[in-house]
Amino acid sequence: MATHEIESEVDGNVWKVIAEVGAEVQAGEVLIILESMKMEIPVESPVAGVVTELRVQPNDQVAEEQILVVVEG
Repeated sequence: MATHEIESEVDGNVWKVIAEVGAEVQAGEVLIILESMKMEIPVESPVAGVVTELRVQPNDQVAEEQILVVVEG
């Protein structure tokens, strides 16, 4: 299994964390929703697998290219 570190594409705030550690996810499934410039930006899993790490919580500020979630798949 490969490890996939999913990064933020923008600077913003974590609005909602949908994924949970240990959850099985499908490719394209929304894991986190970011808020940037009053827009909601969904962060999707690029692969099917298991969430092994959540590196952010709601209301955290994130930077572009910051790792948000790790998925093994």
